[in-house]
Amino acid sequence: MAQIRVFGLKESLNPIKKQLSEVIHSCVMDAFQYPSEKRFHRFFPMDKDDFLFADGRTENYTIIEISIFEGRTVESKKKLINLLFKRIKNELNITSQDVEITIYETPKHNWGIRGLPGDELTLNYKVNI
Repeated sequence: MAQIRVFGLKESLNPIKKQLSEVIHSCVMDAFQYPSEKRFHRFFPMDKDDFLFADGRTENYTIIEISIFEGRTVESKKKLINLLFKRIKNELNITSQDVEITIYETPKHNWGIRGLPGDELTLNYKVNI
């Protein structure tokens, strides 16, 4: 399971939401061997007054938060981060300086999905990769 939240200035984020979703999903599929039909992305376009960030960032500054079941290796998480930086730069021309990524891991039993605790679900993909 992966739930993804994306934050950015509305003037910059709104025009690229669809393309950014495609990029993020391709990275998750490649790094985590994730099924293509499992896309859970939420976008939070923000007003300038509500999205403050440090000097050295531009109007393209984007925060990506990824919540996943625990169990993936450090290598697969690093692969995801590296793919995101590379593809966002190549496909959206947003520099790595303007992208921050956080991966949050929680035990499956802390998730409730389709009426069940996550550790009672039958998944069609592997988590321990």
